Amino acid sequence: MIGELDRFVRALETGTRLHAGQVRKGTRVPYVSHLLGTCAIALEFGANEDQAIAALLHDVIEDVEPVEAGRAAVRGFGPEVLRIVEACTDADTHPKPPWRERKIAYMDRLAHEDAAALLVSASDKLHNARAIVADLRQHGPALWERFNPDSDQPWYYRGLVTAFRANPNHPVALVDELESTVAEMERLA
Repeated sequence: MIGELDRFVRALETGTRLHAGQVRKGTRVPYVSHLLGTCAIALEFGANEDQAIAALLHDVIEDVEPVEAGRAAVRGFGPEVLRIVEACTDADTHPKPPWRERKIAYMDRLAHEDAAALLVSASDKLHNARAIVADLRQHGPALWERFNPDSDQPWYYRGLVTAFRANPNHPVALVDELESTVAEMERLA
């Protein structure tokens, strides 16, 4: 539930400003659409104000340079928002470590996260998985050319489902939805 609307609007403005000029991978869709989609999913599955704000800012530390400026912007929304965003960050160095190494480390970390971090992370992953499925329906396997050549998106998303389920703090209905979407991704892949 959003209590302080001004704080939420300020977070939306911050996320929009920090991701300005960025687009969804291989598209012309403004990146803010992902922030809004992730936040909407988190709210639909019970996010509180800090969790909703973290959903809007979940990629700042990972994608904004310099990293410390991104981290400082997130820190401005309080320690809980920063903690959740840190938990959703798979790398805060540039260049990033190799793709598979990063993804394995991220999935391993999910085993130790609390319900708030899992809610925002799973909301992010569900929004991404839905976009992949929609693009697979439209473009077919050519979609995979958008991604890092070392990446294996179906493997990663199946691994995420397993990692979320292994943590008793996971949001069950949200992970059920993610699993259903991943199964469709695998079917279309």
